[in-house]
Amino acid sequence: MAFKLEAFQNKYLPPGKTRVDAIVTATADDAVGGGAAGPLVVGFIIDKSGSMAGDRIDAVRRAVGAAIGMLPGTASFFVVAFDSTAQVIVRETQATPENRSAATVALSRLMAGGGTAMSTGLAAARAIFERAPSSIHQAVFLTDGKNESESAGNVTAQLQACEGLFQCDCWGVGTDWRVGEVQQIAEELLGKASLVPDPGGIDAAFRGAIEKASSMTLKDVRLRLWTPQGASIAFVKQANPTLEDLTQRARVVTPQVREYMTGAWGARESRDFHVAIDVRAGGVGEEMLAARPSIVWLESVGGAWTEKEEKPANARVFATWTADDSLSSRIDRHVAHYTGQGELAAAIQQGLDMREQGHDAAATQMLGRAVKLAH
Repeated sequence: MAFKLEAFQNKYLPPGKTRVDAIVTATADDAVGGGAAGPLVVGFIIDKSGSMAGDRIDAVRRAVGAAIGMLPGTASFFVVAFDSTAQVIVRETQATPENRSAATVALSRLMAGGGTAMSTGLAAARAIFERAPSSIHQAVFLTDGKNESESAGNVTAQLQACEGLFQCDCWGVGTDWRVGEVQQIAEELLGKASLVPDPGGIDAAFRGAIEKASSMTLKDVRLRLWTPQGASIAFVKQANPTLEDLTQRARVVTPQVREYMTGAWGARESRDFHVAIDVRAGGVGEEMLAARPSIVWLESVGGAWTEKEEKPANARVFATWTADDSLSSRIDRHVAHYTGQGELAAAIQQGLDMREQGHDAAATQMLGRAVKLAH
């Protein structure tokens, strides 16, 4: 069994209720992939605008060089730098000792200057990733400023073109970048957005990203949900390790089956998903199967990607109607935990949005509420 798949819920509903909530946990086995990982391509997408001059661009040169040094020799890498336009600093190449040294020399010539147009960096990376369709694609994106040299629509359009092609973890350096801009890139490209308070933290951030990328053995891992006729999926949210609403990313497989892309995984990786299903109302004592989750992925077998699926019976989600309040009023602790976490995340996001809009009093109130929820 490559994946352990479990569903946690209180299956008992009071008469008339039609919403079923469950937390579906998927965990990759220790030996998943059997060590036969597919080829890995890592792209570094770096802001080199004028605000990066000085300590920041120096730290980036060192951090990218050190990260390249951590890559396995079988991996490939490239470096793209952007200001108001993009420049390929290091073309895609295998991580051999000679190519690592050449990359260090190329990085030493990287200079900061100009405006900031994030879509240009994404477009340049996309063009390189497209030339290696059979590989696992992971990008590392770093900026320290606001996207001031283009319209927001440029980034949105480019993200639509990049979606499904590569994953991207993002970092904002300092305090002058817009949280929403960086979060948008990370969310659309199945990554996570993080803060690096000062240039000294860039090296550790990049090292962590390479450790994560180097562990990936499974490509295009998807949560697949079958629902019976008369039932519909209200929402699907990844609840752990990051909060992501996957609802609008559903791909229709058949009228009864939807699947949700989660990207590449490594051995021992685990994720939790909050799944809500709307079913027809049942009578007291009636039970129905509300959803049958499974995990689908691509695994490298003999040098080719092969689709596999795991759908254990113990991951099924049920609805049972009862007149016994002591049964229907129970809240499964897994569901309760992530419902509260979602409320906390929403309060934080609203507070940050208000702060960026200049509504400091409202932002303070909303972030104060977030603190109370966290406690």
